[in-house]
Amino acid sequence: MKRTVTHPSGRWPQRRIGTLAAAALLAGMALGAQAQDASQRLRARTLAATCAHCHGTDGRAVQGEALVSLAGRPASELLATLLDFRTGQRPATIMHQITRGYSQEQLESVANYFAAQK
Repeated sequence: MKRTVTHPSGRWPQRRIGTLAAAALLAGMALGAQAQDASQRLRARTLAATCAHCHGTDGRAVQGEALVSLAGRPASELLATLLDFRTGQRPATIMHQITRGYSQEQLESVANYFAAQK
C-alpha cells in the first residue's frame, strides 16, 4: 500500500514548493553545464584530431621523427606558437596556412586540449 504524506492543511506549504523548485532548477543547471562541458571537450578533441597526422595521436609525436610533440606543453606556449605561425612571425612550411583556417577561440581550444594531455 502506498502512503501519501501531506501537510495537515492538505496542501504543501509555498516555502517547501519553492525550495523543491529551486533544487530542481539547480540540478538542471548542473546537468546542462556538464553537457556543455562535455560538448566543449569533444569539440576541442575533434579540432585537435586534425593535427594527428603530423604531431601524433593526442599530440604525442612518434619518437625519432622530426615533428614536435604537443602533448603536455603549456597552453600559453602552444597558443603563442600557433599565433606566431598565423601572423608569419614564425617560419613554417604549412602551419601558417593551417592556423589561418582557425578562429582565435579554436586555437585556444586546441592549445588547452594538448596542454591537458599527459
